[in-house]
Amino acid sequence: MRVLIAGLGAIGQRHARNLRAIDPGIELLAYRRRRLPHVVTETLQRDDSRDVEEDFDGIFADLGEALAARPDAVFVCTPSSRHLEVAQPAAEAGCHLFIEKPVSDTLEGMERLAATVAARNLVALVGCQWRFHPALRALHDRLGEGALGAPLRAAIEYREYLPDWHPYEDYRTSYAARADLGGGVVLTQIHDYDLAWWLLGPPRRVTASGGHVSDLDVDVEDTADAWLEGAACPVHVTQTFAARPPRRVVSLVFESTTIEVDLLRPIEGFTRNDMFVAEVRHFLDCVERGAAPAIPLADGIGVLEVALAVKQSMRTGQPVEIA
Repeated sequence: MRVLIAGLGAIGQRHARNLRAIDPGIELLAYRRRRLPHVVTETLQRDDSRDVEEDFDGIFADLGEALAARPDAVFVCTPSSRHLEVAQPAAEAGCHLFIEKPVSDTLEGMERLAATVAARNLVALVGCQWRFHPALRALHDRLGEGALGAPLRAAIEYREYLPDWHPYEDYRTSYAARADLGGGVVLTQIHDYDLAWWLLGPPRRVTASGGHVSDLDVDVEDTADAWLEGAACPVHVTQTFAARPPRRVVSLVFESTTIEVDLLRPIEGFTRNDMFVAEVRHFLDCVERGAAPAIPLADGIGVLEVALAVKQSMRTGQPVEIA
């Protein structure tokens, strides 16, 4: 198989490493606009002793030339606002798509991409690795079985200090800090809305507050407080890029019990990278054996609509209905 990695930041490099580990026979190509040579390690440290391009079979600065090399699949790892610039031409070229979250920073162009994927019978999977966390998968299964009864309410909390998030780079230049690259805590950590969707179903109404409330040098929201209604139960999502220590917790309240999953708590025999390996293995299984994507493009678009509704409600101070 020939795979094109579009974008060689931390996540593009991670996927490349994992693809090599899963199948050393995969031919890896890369398309990149910024030619930064350093390697970003698995622990998100900068390694200037190695050149990232040495691990690839071909490097392209032009997307058309990269697609002319006829990759079977494209991993879209560019900044969020530039995902469609890669995904649509790649789909038109007949390439299967692994699109990092969020699928974009706008719904514009989503119908066209979905139509192209369907017409070409392509695999399109959205990179939301937390769906592959063992504790969350166990919770998802128990909810599906109905063993816990109906949930009464849920809370999802994310907390991190943005300057600590990617220690290999100046946070002010990262996509997470920049509106023009599709940043902000809501879109960058769209995982929280994806987990709400996956565990409890699509919400129909969003009410949110927040914004740029810290002293961080960003032009995007760093804090969001959102209520999602209309799914299996109300979900309270709180997110911030402006606090320590890191925290990522999912809790569900039932009539007879409360379940809390601390996603930063160590699990014996499990590492954070295992989630990324699992999602890439799953993507390859979809491409090579016809498995159904666990995170299909339709989910990615639906969750994006929720996240954009959160941002809209924050701006206007009004609830937003989701069709």
